[in-house]
Amino acid sequence: MNQMVDLSAWIGRTEKVPADIVTPRMNACFAATFGDVMAEVEGAPAGLHWCLSPPTAMPNDLGPDGHPAKGGFLPPVPLPRRMWASGSVEFLSELRVGDVVNKSSKIKSIDWKTGKTGQMCFVTVAHEYASERGVAIREDQNIVYRAAPDGSTARPEPKHCEKVFDQQTEIDVDTVRLFRYSAMTFNAHRIHYDLPYATGVEHYPDLVVHGPLQATLLLNFATRSMDCMPKKFSFRGVAPATGVQNLKLGLSRTKENEFSMSVIGENGSETMTGSATW
Repeated sequence: MNQMVDLSAWIGRTEKVPADIVTPRMNACFAATFGDVMAEVEGAPAGLHWCLSPPTAMPNDLGPDGHPAKGGFLPPVPLPRRMWASGSVEFLSELRVGDVVNKSSKIKSIDWKTGKTGQMCFVTVAHEYASERGVAIREDQNIVYRAAPDGSTARPEPKHCEKVFDQQTEIDVDTVRLFRYSAMTFNAHRIHYDLPYATGVEHYPDLVVHGPLQATLLLNFATRSMDCMPKKFSFRGVAPATGVQNLKLGLSRTKENEFSMSVIGENGSETMTGSATW
């Protein structure tokens, strides 16, 4: 069934949400969530900007998946399954505890594609985070919408990742860490905490590990390795990471000032790739 509706009217739409503050409590919660993986940096921790100014839709304004209902700032894509597919971030300066941060967003592009799983719609949103010192972070967030599987199609066998890394580490991801990250980002997407919904409605085998949580792990691992924040960081989801498990983070130097990175699940499959440049 062709659902490729014209959503071009949403391109260029902007949104400015209420300012947020980098508080000591937010820093402490972030540190408690990520533990020893968190890098020591000047200013706010690497990846903390994903906790700032989240959507705060009222209960009646939520969709059945827990996200704000489509058709406001984001276009009314007629596909039910939504994931953060990839992103690219440019760090211009640090955020600091006490900063009042203004976030502005703009719909940059909307693209329909057809893949092995059917129709997909990619929505790219450009975000800027600014303190009183000017723009600190620019980011392109790529959201993908897909049809929900009916559960009758067998999942493909995971492909074992054969990459060899210069450095690697491991981190346990349990339901407490998933809950804490959902709470910090005010992310009510039910695939991360509602097991009957995740398995029975969206037909995942278990709870889903957040894409930006995995990206935060990679970003902090790279930052620890170079002892400073990168200038640019990008990531792309390869396959869902589901269930309580021990994730392996790996990185390799591709150039003098560049790393390539991966997240590997317990089943040996690659769930996310990334790169960082200094």
